[in-house]
Amino acid sequence: MNWEFIGKYLPLYERAAVLTVKIGLIGIAFAILVGLLCAAIQYYKVPVARQIVAVYVEISRNTPLLVQLFFIYYGFPKIGIRLTPEVCGVIGLAFLGGSYMAEAFRSGLESIEPIQKESAISLGMNHRQTFQYVILPQAISVSVPAFVANVIFLLKETSVFSAISLMDLMFTAKDLIGLYYKTTESLFLLVVFYLIILLPVSILGTLLERRVRYAGFGD
Repeated sequence: MNWEFIGKYLPLYERAAVLTVKIGLIGIAFAILVGLLCAAIQYYKVPVARQIVAVYVEISRNTPLLVQLFFIYYGFPKIGIRLTPEVCGVIGLAFLGGSYMAEAFRSGLESIEPIQKESAISLGMNHRQTFQYVILPQAISVSVPAFVANVIFLLKETSVFSAISLMDLMFTAKDLIGLYYKTTESLFLLVVFYLIILLPVSILGTLLERRVRYAGFGD
């Protein structure tokens, strides 16, 4: 293990990690919004839109993120839409993550007993208030384990961003291996930085699941 090499290129990995986390968090934020919207459409069985969401979920979940990124990065310019690698990464992550989040939230929504909706309406709440204050909070609580798993999954999926020339952690590792043939050192730094990113998310997710369980949800 060449520690001098590791110390020299550590700042390069730090910059790559910041970019990876930045794009990952933005993409996940959009994925959550897409997932909530799609789950609500499926829950309320909105005509036409429900079928569109079903097709989107099937396409998104049954194609690799790498293929989706290639389609966005190389395909969109054919119709005059040119996007930066960063924007392509965010769109790709939101597209893939939205379908997984939609299924997680949908299962949470469907776990809520119909009597709760009926009770809220009988108390004078309209449909928006019932969904916002009664159904959604409980559904999100039930969806916490799947939600945390999806966040970790999407952060790991950022490793394919190097295929569209994005200077993320994987791109940095492959670049250094190609230039200096320091495979062990480059992969060691790659693993360390992915652990630094993912371990806190996993720990926080576990704590959140326990808190939700103690609150009486998710059983």
